[in-house]
Amino acid sequence: MLSAWASRANGGVFEAVAAQAALLRDLGATPVIIAIDDPAHADDRWRLGEAEILLAQGKGPAQLGYAPQLGATLDRAKLDLLHLHGIWQFPSHAADGWARRTGRPLVISPHGMLDPWITGRNAWKKTLARTIWERRSWRSATAFHALTEAEAHDIVHETGGAHIATIANPAPNPSAAPDAMPPANALYLGRIHAKKNIAALVSAWAKARPNLPHDATLTIAGWGDDAGIEMLEHAMGGADTSIQFVGTAFGSQKAALFDVSRFLILPSLSEGLPMAVLDAWAAGRPTIMSDHCHVPIGFEAGAAIRCRTSADEIATALEQGFSLGENEWMAMAVAARALAAGPFGRPAIAGKWEAFYSALLSG
Repeated sequence: MLSAWASRANGGVFEAVAAQAALLRDLGATPVIIAIDDPAHADDRWRLGEAEILLAQGKGPAQLGYAPQLGATLDRAKLDLLHLHGIWQFPSHAADGWARRTGRPLVISPHGMLDPWITGRNAWKKTLARTIWERRSWRSATAFHALTEAEAHDIVHETGGAHIATIANPAPNPSAAPDAMPPANALYLGRIHAKKNIAALVSAWAKARPNLPHDATLTIAGWGDDAGIEMLEHAMGGADTSIQFVGTAFGSQKAALFDVSRFLILPSLSEGLPMAVLDAWAAGRPTIMSDHCHVPIGFEAGAAIRCRTSADEIATALEQGFSLGENEWMAMAVAARALAAGPFGRPAIAGKWEAFYSALLSG
């Protein structure tokens, strides 16, 4: 598995890679994770378990993801199959070179990076990347992996047609079912980035606050670059004590946050398939989320409340969620856990990956 960074610096892509490594080990395969070294890797190495990790040294602007030795690192790994996670950076070029040198299967997972909101952002950079390496790597790919049907359409639109397997991220194993409705806390969990629409969420909280329980709180947990954190701090303004930013949360910290939260809220403008939603469902927590999360089954199953992306619309969804009685909330919690154990459960997802990888390796 090749990606730009093997740490939180890679946002949700890192979460997907960590989950994929565990899944591959369960299937009896040997996962090798190849990435560019970065300062956060030492802190996040434990998330990757016993996977072999090969790091190349980056040069130049981090945003480019340039590492001149990445091709040699790939060759040294002696891989049967290469799975590229994420696009628009130098690892795409390295993956293309590996596929042409070896003739072995290359799978590309764009992870939502072909979503129109993403391709329209800094469009000139995307145009340059397409010209320099992306189109070549897309032609070298044996197949693409889409997280959702919406992403499969985006892949077809950009690549002009390709072999595509649509396989969701696996949810964590469900925790014990809640036996009561938690306190009136809404939790945002994820990257601190403009595409997550956090500024609108903070504004929506202020609008909805008079109509929420008197003790209602909003907890924001996540990581981001300096620009993202500055954006959040500016949006929060420091005046509303019912909103708190707690920084990163993994493992037991994340579980503790779900324990004291009634809903996960994710009013994103662009997503692939957000791991935070699957984490919430596995914890038996319903979600308040936008259509851009691309998991409509959550609405259909009664595990999620739809919010749109303006502050007024997010405020309305918050008011709807916190107006639910305990029986209504518990029914949503049951539906959430059923999704995490069923269509997004590890056995179901692992079976799809085993069939897909086997087909690629057998030609």
